[in-house]
Amino acid sequence: MRELSETDYAILKASENIVDGIAAMYGEHTEVLLHCLDVSNPSIIKIANGHITGRSVGAPITNLALMKLNTGQDISDSYLTKSPDGKTLRSITIVIRNAMQDAIGLLCINSNLDAPFQSVMAAMLPGLTSQADTRFSPETFARSSDEMMQGSIESVRAQVMADNSLSPSKKNREIVIRLNELGIFALKDSAQIAATGLDISIHTIYRYLRELKTSS
Repeated sequence: MRELSETDYAILKASENIVDGIAAMYGEHTEVLLHCLDVSNPSIIKIANGHITGRSVGAPITNLALMKLNTGQDISDSYLTKSPDGKTLRSITIVIRNAMQDAIGLLCINSNLDAPFQSVMAAMLPGLTSQADTRFSPETFARSSDEMMQGSIESVRAQVMADNSLSPSKKNREIVIRLNELGIFALKDSAQIAATGLDISIHTIYRYLRELKTSS
């Protein structure tokens, strides 16, 4: 470890959103924290779900974290640890480096393996306990832009067709509105692909898009 520069601290500051993002993804049973490796005060500078180990910002770096830093692996193998109150944790440590490849921080993830399964699933599936018909976002994991557009059209179409609050005559327009919100029509040939997928004319697609521009 060494004294960190302002640039190093800027990199660590920019990494703080990663802590919140991972915690949001995996829920309250996964602790995520960012260690600063400044030699004068190696400590936690950002933490989410600190209740798992009882730590907060300012807590010192652990001896095990330092050991992981010295293994030479930027991404450690997962390993099991125990929290102060006896919870079994599955952990991983990731080294954060600057442009000179100096280690300036550690991103640590600790998942509570003793948490009740239903509680873990409820944390990972938003709205599961409050919504009987959990809705999924129309994200498409495609291998090409054409496949992505086709998948998006089918996903949005299925959602709109299942929405009984919309009259049949308004459903195609609603599909176009939602596809436009996803940015689909910024892609090449998207209007033609959408027209084919919805079994309407490309002129109808353009008319809906013109109406959207006029109303915005």
